[in-house]
Parts: sequence; structure tokens; C-alpha cells
Amino acid sequence: MPKPTKLVQIAKNALEDLKGSDIKVLDVAHLTTVTDWMLICTGTSTRHVKSLADNVADTAREAGFRPLGTEGADGSDWVLVDLGSVVVHVMQAQARIHYQLEKLWDIAPPEEPEEAKPKKAAAKPKLAATPKTPGKPKASKKPAAKKPAAARAPAKKVAAKKPAAKKPAPGKTAAKKPAVKKAPAKKK
Repeated sequence: MPKPTKLVQIAKNALEDLKGSDIKVLDVAHLTTVTDWMLICTGTSTRHVKSLADNVADTAREAGFRPLGTEGADGSDWVLVDLGSVVVHVMQAQARIHYQLEKLWDIAPPEEPEEAKPKKAAAKPKLAATPKTPGKPKASKKPAAKKPAAARAPAKKVAAKKPAAKKPAPGKTAAKKPAVKKAPAKKK
């Protein structure tokens, strides 16, 4: 991982000054062109989250770095401070667990392709010798010959059974269908 820039150190110190917890610094330059570094920090409440984000923006401004923007500062549980090459996410614990940004962005950089790596000579595996036991040779099994169709016994015919009527479970009575009454015929 490359050495963090001066702006990363400024943002990290600003978070530490106001007791931001669980600060993670991620190098994401190989994953996106939007930013090079991400800082993720946990705040204890919405007011703490907002204070942490404001402190990062103010400290960066004092050091000569102009913040490009801040999102979610109006009472949210997640505030983002965009400093250009550094993006700072300040979140409450519940939001951080839910969104799992570390899992999303903390991916190892791609390794060299296989053809670029020097090849090692593969060692051939040694086969274990099978012990030979003296005695009878094993008899080979031959499949049994099939009888012609005429010589086979005829198949028995089984009468089809009618399905049994469903019985109600013990302790339950079967629901009866209501009888439909016909209206009496009108006389003329």
C-alpha cells in the first residue's frame, strides 16, 4: 500500500481530535478513478457524526485544501466529506454495520498475471507401491446373461386401489357443507 498523503493525515488527525472511533484508511486508487483514499470513521450520535465531519472540513480548509462538498450533514447518521483525492465517511455504528463499506472497498489490488510470474518446475508425485499378496487370483465377474422375453415369468397384474377418503384428524370434526335450499316455486 502506498504511503498516505498529507491530506489523509490531516483528515485522520481531525477525526482523532474529536474522538472518532474505529478509523480505517483505505487505498482505493486501483479500484476507482473518483478518489484515491477513503477514511471511514464511527461517531456515537448524529451530533457527534456532524461535529467530526465539520472538523475534517475545517481542518482541511485551514491547511489549504478546499473541500469539494459535504453530504448528509443535516441530522443524518452518515456524513460524507469530499476532499477530492480523499473521501471521508463518518457514520454511526448501525449505519456502518449495515452498509459495510470496508467490505465493499477493501479489496486487495490485482496480482500479476500467471504468465508474468516465473514458472517453477513441478515435482512429479511419487506413486506408492501396492503390496502383492500371494494366493488365489481374483475371479473376474461377468454380467449374468439375460433370458429371452419368452422365458421370463409374466408380470402379475395388480388391481388399482381407490384412494381412501380423507379422515379428519382426531379431535377435529369435518366441516359439513351447508345445504342449499331451493326457493319455493311461485304460483300464478
